[in-house]
Amino acid sequence: MEGYTPLRKEVRRNALKAAFEDSRFKPLDLEELERVHIEVSVLTPPQPLEYFDTADLLRQLRPGVDGVILRQGISGATFLPQVWEQLPRPEDLLGQLCLKAGLSEKTWQNESLEIETYQVQSFEEPCETK
Repeated sequence: MEGYTPLRKEVRRNALKAAFEDSRFKPLDLEELERVHIEVSVLTPPQPLEYFDTADLLRQLRPGVDGVILRQGISGATFLPQVWEQLPRPEDLLGQLCLKAGLSEKTWQNESLEIETYQVQSFEEPCETK
C-alpha cells in the first residue's frame, strides 16, 4: 500500500505481482496479454476513519471517491475506489471486503474494525476500437 522506491519501480513491481503472483487468479498467459487493459492507480496516504457505529460508518464512506482498507488483527484487505462501480452500496462493499480479508461477510456489522480511506489518481491506456 505504500511505496518505498521510485514510482516507476513500484508500478513495474506491482504489475508483475498482479500478473503472475496473485493467488486469487491463475498467472497471466501470452494469449491473454492481447486483451489486457492497463490501469495504474496512485494512492494517497491512507487516513483513519473514526466511526461510532455501523450507521456512522456507512454515512462517512464516499462511494466512488474513497478506497477502503479494512483490518481486524492480522486480517486485512482493500478495495480501490473503482470497486464502487461493481458494489455501489456501502453495505455490499464492506461485506465483500470482509470476505476478501478472510472474515465473515457480516463482521463489519458486529465487530469493531480498523477502517482507513484513501483516494487515487488513476491513469489508463486508451481503449482500442476495432
